[in-house]
Amino acid sequence: MAKLSVRMRELVQPHLTGIEPYDPMFSPCRINLSANENTYPLPSAVRAAIDEALAATPLNRYPDPLANELRDALAARHGLERTQVCVGNGGDELLFNLLLAFGGRGRALLTCPPDFSEYAFFASLLETDVVRVPRDPETFAPNIPEALHAARSANLVIVTSPNNPTGDVLPLEFVEDLCHACPGIVMVDEAYGEFADEGVSAVPLLGRHANLVVLRTLSKAFGEAGIRCGYVLAAPDVIDVFSAVRQIYSVNVLTQAAALVAVRSRDAYAPVVERIRSERERLHAGIEALISATSAAGRVWRGQGNFLLVRLPDAARLRERLRDEYSILVRDFSSASGLAGCLRITVGTPEENDAVLSALAELLKGDES
Repeated sequence: MAKLSVRMRELVQPHLTGIEPYDPMFSPCRINLSANENTYPLPSAVRAAIDEALAATPLNRYPDPLANELRDALAARHGLERTQVCVGNGGDELLFNLLLAFGGRGRALLTCPPDFSEYAFFASLLETDVVRVPRDPETFAPNIPEALHAARSANLVIVTSPNNPTGDVLPLEFVEDLCHACPGIVMVDEAYGEFADEGVSAVPLLGRHANLVVLRTLSKAFGEAGIRCGYVLAAPDVIDVFSAVRQIYSVNVLTQAAALVAVRSRDAYAPVVERIRSERERLHAGIEALISATSAAGRVWRGQGNFLLVRLPDAARLRERLRDEYSILVRDFSSASGLAGCLRITVGTPEENDAVLSALAELLKGDES
């Protein structure tokens, strides 16, 4: 809502007059590694089953408003009950609904930036104060003592594991301590959870903490960013609140059909996820070697998502040159608080990753000379 007309500034709610819309900074390109999408095609058998399900889905009827068949499949996946699952139009709708239900004027959200900018954006839409406990500027580890202190007076906490854009995972002991400290709701955003090591998910903690919510999505590991489907796992009374405030019929029939096939076929995705994890390590090693070979003042952080955070000289210009000279799009975070000089690079296919490494090698060597 930037650059509102004078008329709109008079009509819109006062707290919305200066809000900037979320900008993914997309540009037409040959290789798009800017949005943390799964760039691999769907497994062929899964794609065929989805196409068949879509063709058989009537379009003249409203969808099941609560997506109960899909909720059952998701509950079975996580060893939970239907009453512990709510499905939404992408994780973004569920984040908004969390703030809608539990935030608001006079209430506070605790975050640990740098993190997903939508947390603070949705909070601003709903007049929720944001208390920020920044991460360590070099390691990006959360400031656990300060976060736990701030959580005691927060109505909401949102933390991310693996964190976007830094890639680190949270100790489960920290998550539990947040649940004990915060008198309100603690959400762990696990959008990239399938790419992380075993044993780091907060889902097993749900049975011990009635104020814990875990957010998941089909946009990343499941390769279905285009269908817009996310879900939250929580205690039944928390799910009742999500169900009450959600938009009516927000998850359409085609999304429900495609998502149901994907969840039931989840084992078919395992080879793709392992390939991405392997490529993540190869890309990390390749970028690290380039930084060392060119004596560039840079760093690449280890992470457990499907992306890497990289600090390189003149990062904003480097991103432009990757786009304009090589038709490769990565995400520029160099002007974001705490991320000076940083780019985020999605882990793509081997061919896409080779193209990035080749382009960076030419650009960094060219700058050195």
